[in-house]
Amino acid sequence: MPRPLNPLDRLFRRRLAKRNTDKLYGVIVAQARLPVFYRNFGAPDTVDGRFVVLSFHLFALLHRLKKEGAPGRELAQQLMNRFARDMETVLREVGIGDLAIPKKVRGIVASSHALLQAYDAALQAGDAAFDDAIAEALPTDPKRAEAASRALASYVKGIVKELERQSFDGLCAGELHFAEIDEHPWTRRKKRRA
Repeated sequence: MPRPLNPLDRLFRRRLAKRNTDKLYGVIVAQARLPVFYRNFGAPDTVDGRFVVLSFHLFALLHRLKKEGAPGRELAQQLMNRFARDMETVLREVGIGDLAIPKKVRGIVASSHALLQAYDAALQAGDAAFDDAIAEALPTDPKRAEAASRALASYVKGIVKELERQSFDGLCAGELHFAEIDEHPWTRRKKRRA
């Protein structure tokens, strides 16, 4: 005999999905805040630089979710909604007025969507195109961006491959793992010279 429908089941499933999405997003944010990206990889340690590093990690997970069809698209949308809420919080913290926030959040989400699409197209186009997309996204002078882009692009391609090995069920449960990051080789050479 089938179990009777409980109207609260849907509410509990939504709350669980939100909690798991928050966990995924929290792992992404924590990874993007690691000092290694700003000390060793050449990403600018600015609000814009941190946003770009966050976008790398968000891109890698969204790229993984594309392979899961409709359930993957649903989780990807939940992540983007969580990202929008985070951007709203950031804008409030930097003192943007309540009336301006919705328009600014829409602008950030639209530009982020374009950035994520550019990463996706570049990844499919090959290594040089992906390096260029990363360099173009970095908010620094072109010479520094080009120097940093190779290491960052290599890192992002590595996490894309790493996430392909992680199960969709695990991701839906809020389980996301990034491998430890080794220092970039040129940083090691600098330390030896010092």
